[in-house]
Amino acid sequence: MAVSVAKQGYHLGHGEVDDHHDTVIYNETRDMRLLGFVLFLCADVILFSSFIFAYIYLRTTVSPVWPPIMDGKQLPRLDVAFACFNSVVLFGSGVTMHFAMEGWRHAKRGMFNLFMGLTIVLGAGFLAGQGYEYMHAKIGGWSGSIFGASFFTLTGMHGFHVFVGVCYLIVLWWQTSRSVYTTDRYFGLTAGTLYWHFVDVIWVALFFLFYLW
Repeated sequence: MAVSVAKQGYHLGHGEVDDHHDTVIYNETRDMRLLGFVLFLCADVILFSSFIFAYIYLRTTVSPVWPPIMDGKQLPRLDVAFACFNSVVLFGSGVTMHFAMEGWRHAKRGMFNLFMGLTIVLGAGFLAGQGYEYMHAKIGGWSGSIFGASFFTLTGMHGFHVFVGVCYLIVLWWQTSRSVYTTDRYFGLTAGTLYWHFVDVIWVALFFLFYLW
C-alpha cells in the first residue's frame, strides 16, 4: 500500500511538472509566434499598398475625369449606399469578434459561441453582398476599363482574405469545441482576432478609394 501511494504521488508530481513545463514553453513561444504573425500581416499590408498606389497612379494620370470615359460615355459611379450597408456588415463583424474574444478570455463559453457565430455569419454576409455588387456593377468588367480592372482586383483580393478569414474562424470555432484552447492558452484565437481586424482596416482604405474619392 505504501509503495502504491508513493507511486501515485510520484505520478501526480510528475504531471504537475509536465504541466508547468508546457506552460513555460507556451509562454516562451507565444511572443515569437505573435511576432511572426504580425510580420505576415505587414507583408499583406505591403501587397495591398502596392496595388493601391498603382490604382492612385492610374487614376491621377490616365484620365482627366473619374470614373473614366468608355465608348464615349463616362462610366457610372459605384453604388455608395449599398457599399455603406455592406461596410456596416463587415465592421459589425469586427465588433462581434471583439466580444467573442472577450467571452473566451473571461471563460464565458455561451457569450463566445454567440458572438463567434455572429462574426462568421456577418463575414459570409459581406461576401454575399460583394458578389451581388459584382453582378450589378456596370464599370466595364475586369478587362473592360482601368476602373473595372482596379476595382475587381483590389476588392477581389480583399474578398479572398475575408473568405480565408471566415474559413479560419470556422476552424477556430471547431477547435474550441475540441478543447484545443483554454482560457490561458489561446494564441490561435488571438491570431484570428488580429486577422479579422486587419481585413476591417484594409476595407476602410478601399471604401474611401472606390466609393468616396
